[in-house]
Amino acid sequence: MAHPPYIQTRSGLRIGQGQSCFIVAEVGNNHQGDMDHARRMVEEAAKAGVQAVKFQKRHLESLLTRAGREAPYTGANSFGPTYGAHRLALELDAAEMAELKTLAESLGLVFFASAWDEVSLTEMLALDVELLKVCSADLVNVPLVRRVAATGLPVILSTGMSSLEEIDAAVALVRSFHDDLVLLHCNSSYPCLEEQIGLPVMDTLRDRYRLPVGYSGHERGLAPSVAAVALGACVVERHFTLDKNQTGTDHRASLEPAELALLVRMIREVEEAMILKGKKVFPEELAAAKKLRKCLVFSRDLPAGHVLVPADLTTRSPLDGISPVHWDEVLGAVLIRPVKHEEPLQWETLSVRGAQATAASSST
Repeated sequence: MAHPPYIQTRSGLRIGQGQSCFIVAEVGNNHQGDMDHARRMVEEAAKAGVQAVKFQKRHLESLLTRAGREAPYTGANSFGPTYGAHRLALELDAAEMAELKTLAESLGLVFFASAWDEVSLTEMLALDVELLKVCSADLVNVPLVRRVAATGLPVILSTGMSSLEEIDAAVALVRSFHDDLVLLHCNSSYPCLEEQIGLPVMDTLRDRYRLPVGYSGHERGLAPSVAAVALGACVVERHFTLDKNQTGTDHRASLEPAELALLVRMIREVEEAMILKGKKVFPEELAAAKKLRKCLVFSRDLPAGHVLVPADLTTRSPLDGISPVHWDEVLGAVLIRPVKHEEPLQWETLSVRGAQATAASSST
């Protein structure tokens, strides 16, 4: 059986081909480990018009070795003297995540998170989320991907820092459990240079896996994310911040509330612009054609019985007579009455009207 061009969550949410683009505000750790800050971010994301907020969840002992936790971390973006202390300062616990999920859902948003380890995955499942995200860093983490897939929940899988062969393996692993999978094209540089974004890779992923494909963007601006929708992205995920000048590595590649709202508006405009598939002339265009297009007019006064030659005719606006598309058809015709300079040429003015001209007259 062919897989549908979208995934569907238990609440009825559809993500994929033929659906409105699923726009995700990636909060990540830009809440700075502060719940008041996190609540405001959820509220601002809802105001911007996104469909979802995504967080990140980590359990440090499951994520990092002891040496990794104790490694000095004293740069400009540090929240603690060691990397473990830094990561802990940015972490929200399961109860705080539950509160944010309740808030997000009260505002009509989908809440989900990328769980970076199995303890965090257990905590997210306890929150009864309706979909799961595998981050680019864990695409190759076979035991974690297997457990995510085994839940039966729809999966969004980011493909940054991954080769096609690595993506092949991850997709096959998820598909050994189910086909409810969306791939996100991604470059994991923060921020990402425009020439490294590679939006056409979305076509490669669609053709190779026959799955819905979206875009997780880390660029500074908006244009690539908007262009991704025109190229068929069913998901757009962008990092979100209240202030790009805050301490942290992600803020520079994140969108502030006004930028996120603008992105949402632009994506919806692009979706509207992609609805029409065939060429059509609309009534508003016909009105414009009446005003702006030209018709055949006489370039001088002419008597009845005159045989028309090119020098007798020119074109002028508005379209009140025969269209210039019939220029060759009227040459050689005979006038049945005198005409004036700049008088629009009408079929009734001519004594010779072939079948082709008669048919054409109904269109003018």
